[in-house]
Amino acid sequence: MAAETQPPATGATGSGSNHGLRIFLIWLVLALAVDLIYWFVIGPNVPPGTLGSAAQGQRFDINVMTVMCLPVMLMVLVYFGYSLVVWRHRQDDDEDGPPIHGNTRIQATWITVTTVIVLSLFGFGTYELIAPNGAGGGEGPAPIWNPPGARLTVAQQRAPWSPGQVLVVQVIAQQWKFTFRYPQFGGFETPNLVLPEGQWVQFDVTSLDVIHSFWAYQLGVKADANPGVDNVAYTKTQHLGNFTVRCAELCGLWHGAMFDYGKVKSVAQFESWVSATKTQFASVTSILNKCVPYATTYDPTTIKAKCSGPVMNTLGLTSAGGGWGSPLDPAGP
Repeated sequence: MAAETQPPATGATGSGSNHGLRIFLIWLVLALAVDLIYWFVIGPNVPPGTLGSAAQGQRFDINVMTVMCLPVMLMVLVYFGYSLVVWRHRQDDDEDGPPIHGNTRIQATWITVTTVIVLSLFGFGTYELIAPNGAGGGEGPAPIWNPPGARLTVAQQRAPWSPGQVLVVQVIAQQWKFTFRYPQFGGFETPNLVLPEGQWVQFDVTSLDVIHSFWAYQLGVKADANPGVDNVAYTKTQHLGNFTVRCAELCGLWHGAMFDYGKVKSVAQFESWVSATKTQFASVTSILNKCVPYATTYDPTTIKAKCSGPVMNTLGLTSAGGGWGSPLDPAGP
């Protein structure tokens, strides 16, 4: 008797099913759903927030790139899951799969799509790096790109400030503290960082000793504080709130204690704070301006020579006010 001929196993979906179309439709539905959920539910809560324009831009960048990446990840997962269900090994089916030597359409589509994604991310990232807040962010004293009207010369930095103008804040780092100098208000220096709401801020970041890093997280500002270098960074305050200031560069024994908090206040509250602070530090500022005039960078050896002895004690401030901790000092900062 002739052996019975058995039809080849075709799996649960039949030989005529279009697996590619099925995978695509499943992926399309899931990708749209996941992207919409992320953009409208998770996206508005992604750090660093919206306190500064730089932070808001970083959140937007993260959300856009995540929305582009989620469908790619889902395609891998959908294909993997579909393969486990449809092409899993079945009992009494020991045949090999059909030999496949290539698919020109799939290869061309894959190369085209991935090239478009990579080039799009390149263009988007380049634009976002330059346009919203300029290239300042540890780019040195003269960034090529700056926010409109946000770059001030040293002479302009010393002119009196009024709402609507760029506020200049000099960030002076040292072991293990940040202090902040306001050249547009007579050059007073304070350990408190206070900013007005809705204003462009130009941070001029420098150091007196080792390399530090000024990181105002909720503002989206991060710039290295290098001795002898003026690193410029920008942001525009968006609303009232508090933010954390940390050193993000290992700088010695008490690096972990080098943090503080800043505030964004209304313009009226900021001007009141400036007036009170200027009065509080009037005598200190007078001495400070004589022995350490405002400059974009400072030489600590010159500070010690000009502000030695009782003068440094009178100033009562760190950074340009005189003195710095030794990296070998076992005492607290």
